[in-house]
Amino acid sequence: MLQQTQVATVVPYYLRFLQQFPDINSLALASLDAVLSLWSGLGYYARGRNLHRAAQIIVDQYNGIFPHDLKLIQQLPGVGRSTAAAIAVFAYGEEYAILDGNVKRVFARYFGINGYPGAKDTETLLWQKAEELIPRKDIVGQIQTYTQALMDLGATICTRSRPQCSVCPLRIDCIALRENRVDKLPTARPRKLLPQKETVMLMMLQQNWVLLQKRPLTGIWGGLWCLPEISLTEDTNSYCQQQFGLNVRVMAELPPLDHSFTHFKLRIYPRPLHIISPVIAHKNYGLTRFSFEDALGAAIPTAVRRLLLMAPKLTS
Repeated sequence: MLQQTQVATVVPYYLRFLQQFPDINSLALASLDAVLSLWSGLGYYARGRNLHRAAQIIVDQYNGIFPHDLKLIQQLPGVGRSTAAAIAVFAYGEEYAILDGNVKRVFARYFGINGYPGAKDTETLLWQKAEELIPRKDIVGQIQTYTQALMDLGATICTRSRPQCSVCPLRIDCIALRENRVDKLPTARPRKLLPQKETVMLMMLQQNWVLLQKRPLTGIWGGLWCLPEISLTEDTNSYCQQQFGLNVRVMAELPPLDHSFTHFKLRIYPRPLHIISPVIAHKNYGLTRFSFEDALGAAIPTAVRRLLLMAPKLTS
């Protein structure tokens, strides 16, 4: 959950998640829908799918016991080199280097390393530094203390903006501080103009019901419940009749909704529709009928949640 997301945002999701799934077995036995519904609003939904799949693998292949071996940990879905190392360090006291975003920032400033940390050459150099600094096996628990301190240093002192250099324990030898380059390091990600995409989302409504469609497991919003989409040039009435066997009436327009992803921006044109024919065998068309209350509690992306919160005004 903490990958790409701040602690303050994660905590309530984390607590709800542990209450529902207190151990690996309960998570493995849960449906993906149940997992993603608790993840709804947190974003980066591949993390939830990977976590669920990892639990199933641990139960099926390791008898429900989390693997100790670093290579086996790293083979679990969604677990990269740094995450695997952190698990091995904190759970089993193994001596491995980690390199999360906070640690990258500390090293980039302390060693005066130029270049965007996500670039291959820069990241290789940072990993080299991380490996060189692993404490020796002199003191029991030293690796955990060192690793936690390094993460906390980046999270609380050597922060992205307004770092507290005056109280930093590394300030004497920090190259960035000595050369007055703290605000320049680490080097920012090269700016790239994000492409803009557009789509129409069909809000098919009847009384207090809305029809949703489950997305494929791969791709954007994989495995989540969404509003059906069409292109801007598609005829709404013909599409609903041909694809879903439904007669609809277009209702008052709603303003477009802008939603940003990592690699592109999406402009959504919501199209509220009143279903004027009986909703018969809708599941045969890949649709499921939800009450608004149930829909808001289901595994839906944030953008769809925002649209659904507008929909009740249209059904009164």
